[in-house]
Amino acid sequence: MTHLTAFDKTKILLESVPWLRKYSGKKVVIKYGGNAMTSPELQRAFAEDVTFLHTWGVQPIVVHGGGPQINEMLGRLGLDAPFKGGLRVTTPEVMEVVRMVLQGKVQRELVSLLNLDSIAAVGLSGEDARLFQAKRRLGVVGGEAVDIGQVGDITGVNPAPVCDLLKSNRIPVISSVALDQDSPTDVLNVNADAAAAALAVAVEAQKLIMLTDVEGVYEDFEDKSSLISHMNLTKLKELMPSLASGMIPKMDAAAQALEGGVNRVHIIDGRQPHSMLLEVFTNQGVGTMITRDSNE
Repeated sequence: MTHLTAFDKTKILLESVPWLRKYSGKKVVIKYGGNAMTSPELQRAFAEDVTFLHTWGVQPIVVHGGGPQINEMLGRLGLDAPFKGGLRVTTPEVMEVVRMVLQGKVQRELVSLLNLDSIAAVGLSGEDARLFQAKRRLGVVGGEAVDIGQVGDITGVNPAPVCDLLKSNRIPVISSVALDQDSPTDVLNVNADAAAAALAVAVEAQKLIMLTDVEGVYEDFEDKSSLISHMNLTKLKELMPSLASGMIPKMDAAAQALEGGVNRVHIIDGRQPHSMLLEVFTNQGVGTMITRDSNE
């Protein structure tokens, strides 16, 4: 941004006005993860973006994971948590670490950054007020179902605590864990993308923004010139079988959000500072926008 002239900055501000007017008072769920969580520069840029949205009347809701931080802490403690079928095996000991890192480190750091210039951010866990409920799932390895411990799929959302905070002009920051619907004293590790999508549907959000470690969705991942700037849900479903395995859970979540009533899903590069504002408030955008149909 430092190379921009005053005229360039004025053009950007004017370009953002229609978008700010359109989304003022509207809920926007943001899934925060990837490299944006581990770089101090990107953490600050993300906090600035969320604060900007909130200042101009948008109602941001942040849902976060913490895979890199969890891996680091497990290594320091010497705990083994292998992946089976793409899912982390979560023993009770590993679940303790997951809760500690998500709620005691990742969330606290983000809330502190957001509150540098305001007192708006409030941390919540998926456990609080039964915000997220989930059912245990099995992993699949070689066509065989395997037990992966305290891992679940979201089955229910209680949006009341989030909506209460929004009414008080707060910014909810939510850790992606859930209560076990069949054993309410147990907590399950859930996919943060799926949690964000389920929450976006429950609060009737206008947008779901998902930060990733790639520029967006590619027609062909090996061809970086094939980035798709806009597609509809039908096109997304056509692409799903050919997507890289790491993108499939995100795109499943995107599809669920759109089918549940969310108007738009944005897949953006969390490695680029302020990519969220560039995608949402400029005509060109920087990532992939997915809508329910081609007319949106």
